[in-house]
Amino acid sequence: MADIRNNFVGIKSPNPFWLASAPPTDKAYNVIRAFQAGWGGVVWKTLGEEGPPVVNVNGPRYGAIWGADRRLLGLNNIELITDRQLQLNLQEIKQVKKDWPDRALVASIMVPCVEESWKAILPAVEETECDGIELNFGCPHGMSERGMGAAVGQVPEYIEMVARWCKQYTRMPVIVKLTPNITDIRYPARAAKRGGADAVSLINTISSITSVNLDTFSPEPSIDGKGSHGGYCGPAVKPIALNMVAEIARDPETAGLPISGIGGVTTWRDAAEFIALGAGNVQVCTAAMTYGFKIVQEMIAGLENWMDEKGHRTLDDITGRATPNVTDWQYLNLNYVAKARINQDACIKCGRCHIACEDTSHQAITSSVNGVRHFEVMEDECVGCNLCVNVCPVENCISMVPLAAGELDQRTGRPVSPEYANWTTHPNNPMARQAAE
Repeated sequence: MADIRNNFVGIKSPNPFWLASAPPTDKAYNVIRAFQAGWGGVVWKTLGEEGPPVVNVNGPRYGAIWGADRRLLGLNNIELITDRQLQLNLQEIKQVKKDWPDRALVASIMVPCVEESWKAILPAVEETECDGIELNFGCPHGMSERGMGAAVGQVPEYIEMVARWCKQYTRMPVIVKLTPNITDIRYPARAAKRGGADAVSLINTISSITSVNLDTFSPEPSIDGKGSHGGYCGPAVKPIALNMVAEIARDPETAGLPISGIGGVTTWRDAAEFIALGAGNVQVCTAAMTYGFKIVQEMIAGLENWMDEKGHRTLDDITGRATPNVTDWQYLNLNYVAKARINQDACIKCGRCHIACEDTSHQAITSSVNGVRHFEVMEDECVGCNLCVNVCPVENCISMVPLAAGELDQRTGRPVSPEYANWTTHPNNPMARQAAE
């Protein structure tokens, strides 16, 4: 049986599945139910400084994007940090950690970007004996307008400064939660590392408006006829999150920096992909809000079964395995050639591959042969773009088949070269021509 016990910057948990800082971790009641269901850890919903707590709206807080089958693809929220008293949260954190010592319990924190504010809250959090802190530099709404959240996460100098304060004033591991609302995720990650952070977590939610009510002309969710941008999460953001995790994992300046992967994790496969790209564990929110806490049992069983089938003994066997295979476009092998092939036995003759290719691609798929409805790839026109694979409603009906070295590419009329060649040396590359001259 695969061993999926997790050790993330010294924080141990029975599995790599943590609940992210969000409504599911707002109070002891939720967190205890989560632990009973099997979650390996939680990041407690973000704590603010001592004093009157923040005020959330008393109306709709979520907007949604659904697929054709009503499956939730993305969730937009205008929820703020905890609206419960700091001392109440701290008391509950202390008790939950005492009762569940084998589970990871990390406190998320967001206070003004002032040294005294951080210096004041850190000892109080540390006294709970929680396992670590996560600095919320990602929230894109509500708090960012007050100079916190993403307003800090978008300024690398601030990230470095606050991380340094936290390392100075606490013994606990410091995790910096990064905002995706930035051009290049590597700069804030580098700043976190310079500040001494033990790890980064990403991504936080993406600034968004999911829809507009065309009767009231108000963005959703609507509060008394007005709407605001919120934070977008769920399965739809997973590709963005994977890319940002990979960018940090393969950046020479941050390589080796522990990463907690967040963004659309719904299945064990999602988690395995994050881990393969360099994440040490994963955090989940939308999936739990959609399907309930027991979804973690499917994640645990799925990950263990897959690891057993593949012969992976521990999480270390898969962590970062895909990172070396992430590269820049300019280094892709331009001598690699693949062609689409349609399995005629599986084909239902819907014609979607033909229409997509005919209207928007390379006119490389027939619609009839000898007057009979028939869909087949014309290899002399196929560029191997695989659009047909992605629009086909039948799984594995269309596959991409690489041509072997020496095999004739009917489109170019040339045999496939066995040599690796990329854009940096291609004769059409003006930079390559200048270097040759």
